[in-house]
Amino acid sequence: MKKLKSSTIRILRFTFALALLVFIFSCNESGDDLSRPNIIYILADDMGYGDVTAFNENSKIKTPNIDLLAQAGMIFTDAHTSAAVCTPTRYSIITGRYNWRSALKQGVLTGKSNALIPKSRSTVASILKQKGYKTAFIGKWHLGWDWAIKDSIIASGEGWDPNDFMNIDFSKPVTNNPNDLGFDYAFGHSGSLDMAPYVYVENGMATEMPDTITVNTGKYSWWREGPTSHDFVHSEVTPNFFKRAINYIQDAVKEPNPFFLYLALPSPHTPILPEEQWQEKSGLNPYADFVMMIDGYIGDLLNSIKDAGIEDNTLVIFMTDNGCSPAAKMEELESKGHFPSYIFRGNKADIFEGGHRVPFIAKWPNVIKKGTVSNETICSTDFMATCANIVGYALSDNEGEDSFSMLPLFKEKNLGRDFREATVHHSINGSFAIRKGDFKLIMCPGSGGWSYPKPNDPIIDSLPKIQLYNLKEDPSEKNNLQAIETEKVEELKSLLVKYIKDGRSTPGEKQLNDSIDFDWHQISFVNE
Repeated sequence: MKKLKSSTIRILRFTFALALLVFIFSCNESGDDLSRPNIIYILADDMGYGDVTAFNENSKIKTPNIDLLAQAGMIFTDAHTSAAVCTPTRYSIITGRYNWRSALKQGVLTGKSNALIPKSRSTVASILKQKGYKTAFIGKWHLGWDWAIKDSIIASGEGWDPNDFMNIDFSKPVTNNPNDLGFDYAFGHSGSLDMAPYVYVENGMATEMPDTITVNTGKYSWWREGPTSHDFVHSEVTPNFFKRAINYIQDAVKEPNPFFLYLALPSPHTPILPEEQWQEKSGLNPYADFVMMIDGYIGDLLNSIKDAGIEDNTLVIFMTDNGCSPAAKMEELESKGHFPSYIFRGNKADIFEGGHRVPFIAKWPNVIKKGTVSNETICSTDFMATCANIVGYALSDNEGEDSFSMLPLFKEKNLGRDFREATVHHSINGSFAIRKGDFKLIMCPGSGGWSYPKPNDPIIDSLPKIQLYNLKEDPSEKNNLQAIETEKVEELKSLLVKYIKDGRSTPGEKQLNDSIDFDWHQISFVNE
């Protein structure tokens, strides 16, 4: 065998060293992991903290597949949505920004609403796409998009009345849709499953023209009257989204690029429509049956990941968009020993914990140790910074203004400090709360939402204007400390004002909020 010349050896050594440097650099670019993970984000709709057995040892609803996900990954006991209703939470997940910084200051959008997120704003999908990911959205969008209209002179309503849709031209492209915000593929419907129009839109085009008007008034299964296409069957929508998600995964693994799939479910939000094989399975009521059906489909999805051979390097996140809705008939469930909000006060729409404290699970076998628990306070805004950290994308000052990376938490790194300084919460009527450590300051009397005392209840005028709770000692928010912990009230109120005025809660240059018109009186008083 001939000996290699010394010059050849030097060239080979240099080539090897260069290749090693490139390899190391690529590892660092992807969050110090050997390869970028596939990312699947499953968002359930109107499911409570106490509806998942992994979070509620006394749950009467069986959720074996979500529980298996928890056992194989990390559960977060103190996870929150940025608001207590649908649209705001979805905005925060996609943008990494508190919802109230947008033009939507309270409430939710309808199925007819125009796009809330401008094309100029970065999203989770757009940054992952820049880093070579294939990106897909399947499900309930509820962030507005711009339907084509027949006549710009004709004014129409906001989407609560069936006549509001008469001027929509369903034959023309939908603009400012998910494809314009970084999603290569998009399939879903515009609002909640009880909001017309009932039409699937795939990559900016309606899959079928609506050819009928439907409405349902069932105790659990109601939806508003509106135009409906032949291929849109309410009871089949959730199964359809799961089946499409599974098909997407099967196709995506054939490509060399990693993928991001945002599976935004419209359930168990109304209409509550469990399939026949799930009806009466829970022994509680149709809502509980519906939750069990969703759990069954999540099991199918997890099996598809395993069958595709990508389980080890796939990050799966499961979260709900707010707490359980009264439409679930919570009093029925509680009478049978099931508490959808667990030990927490309130429900969907509320500023109380039951409105926005939700189950959150992350599974990533290559990184997250199975069966682990984090008690750090996290928020739905944090997904964007986490993805950026994983793929080595440096967020600019005007990107993810309220997003903190959860990657160190996934790796159980000792941060030596709190994960975040504080977290801001928001109710359906636009009321604020801020949480720092054990203390939570609520800037309104009552729930700010749908549970007692509601904003319009006569008792509201006799209640203290603000509320302060020590959640460590009083997780059910029963003992208002605002009159005796005045220094803590001032501290949290000042921090809330700072976060609002700075346009961000993360380090960085100050940013502008969108068309801010806050009632500053709401956050200026201490006690009146």
